[in-house]
Amino acid sequence: MKPIWIVDDDQSIRFVLEKALLRENLPTRSFTNPQDVLKALIDTPEQEGPQILVSDIRMPGGSGLELLEKVKERLPGLPVIIMTAFSDLDSAVSAFQGGAFEYLPKPFDLPKAVELIHRAVEESQREEVAEERMSAAPEMLGQAPAMQDVFRAIGRLSQSQVTVLITGESGSGKELVARALHKHSPRAAGPFVAINTAAIPKDLLESELFGHERGAFTGAQTMRRGRFEQADGGTLFLDEIGDMPFDLQTRLLRVLSDGHFYRVGGHSAVRANVRVIAATHQNLEQRVKEGVFREDLFHRLNVIRLRLPALRERREDVPMLTRFFLQQSAKQLGVEPKRISESALKLLGTFDFPGNVRQLENVCHWLTVMAPAQVIELKDLPPEVLSMTGASAAALAAAPEASVVASVPMGLSLPVSPAASAEPAYVTHVPAAPVESPALVEVLAVPPLASGAWESGLQAEALALLEDGRTDVWDVLTRRFETRLIQTALANTRGRRIEAAHKLGIGRNTITRKIQELNLE
Repeated sequence: MKPIWIVDDDQSIRFVLEKALLRENLPTRSFTNPQDVLKALIDTPEQEGPQILVSDIRMPGGSGLELLEKVKERLPGLPVIIMTAFSDLDSAVSAFQGGAFEYLPKPFDLPKAVELIHRAVEESQREEVAEERMSAAPEMLGQAPAMQDVFRAIGRLSQSQVTVLITGESGSGKELVARALHKHSPRAAGPFVAINTAAIPKDLLESELFGHERGAFTGAQTMRRGRFEQADGGTLFLDEIGDMPFDLQTRLLRVLSDGHFYRVGGHSAVRANVRVIAATHQNLEQRVKEGVFREDLFHRLNVIRLRLPALRERREDVPMLTRFFLQQSAKQLGVEPKRISESALKLLGTFDFPGNVRQLENVCHWLTVMAPAQVIELKDLPPEVLSMTGASAAALAAAPEASVVASVPMGLSLPVSPAASAEPAYVTHVPAAPVESPALVEVLAVPPLASGAWESGLQAEALALLEDGRTDVWDVLTRRFETRLIQTALANTRGRRIEAAHKLGIGRNTITRKIQELNLE
């Protein structure tokens, strides 16, 4: 296994981390300043380089943030943990903007630091596998059986110039298939010209397809070549062919029949040496029955039909596509690619994606810009994904790390709402793990409540206290609410206070003060 590189001018910090990681069978290599690290990166073969870099910020002879920037230029996928005794907002923001995996303020709890390094190692190994798959990925991605059928069809058509009709929902990647058919055809050296027949006004579409002569209509100052001429010797892709105006369908049929057409206002036939690939999200057979699409044109186009599956029919491809689009988004924006947690990937895999692959690509653009940290967690997903009916609960149930749990310190009983007590709760013991408080040894797992159930329980509890004549109802219920909320967050993060505060949306000082006020130490 590659070593964890530790960079700190404080010998005691290096010693403590080295010994702690050695007990975890994690090899280490230590440095006292950034210059030695950069020199070692140049001199060390890539296969023997660092698995993780743990660096201080303020050191003689250089800054940890400058080191982060230079390391990311050389090894963009390397997880870097930044630690500092100077805990301020600017340092934290700079660390995350520079692509840091995590920010660790000093003094830190040693078991917590070791656990953080373990998480970084796991993430590093997962990303290495993903990068290997990505580097071997073809121009189209898909491991699902339905996509493999499409790939096989493209392979069989690689020596053919036959007309192809691609069907599939909007956003499923029909143009990508058309480009692949062109790239792997005898016409690959020729141009690939695409036109969306639904996006161009009817009055202009004829001129766009076939061109026009000078003076053919008002504004036609010069002769213009249409898309058929532009695609000469190559492939013309007619997207959304089902929306083509009926009278233009006749002209297209003639071109497909005899290979000749006339420019608008022209009198000389122009030969069309073009392979036509058409695509539509509509049911053309139904359009023919409705009388809005010519049956003879349908048969001309429907020589070979390829059906492209919707993304919900190939859910196993969502993780690969997500990582690919996150890489692409980061490259376009000039930022460090973000990683995504397994729980977030599971939830994405349950989403139906009505906009198909295009919608997933947009989600990845959104996450690249909006997700607050380098690792995208389940809570960072966009609202339309988190609010989907039923899918969220299904994904949470399938993801152990995202289960709804509440920690129970020894000797402390927690109030359970009437709605929760109606379901059989069960108690399990979690394996020994480095946590901030040794009291966090038991977990009370409560099944997710139906929508509105906990509010009903709160209302009943408040009513009972009010009817008893209590005058401290606000304080009593607020204390119980905050207690349960903080304990649940700490259980979810295995006792890591800073991470729990981040997930709750409160500050580190706030959660520390609340733990003291509520006697949760």
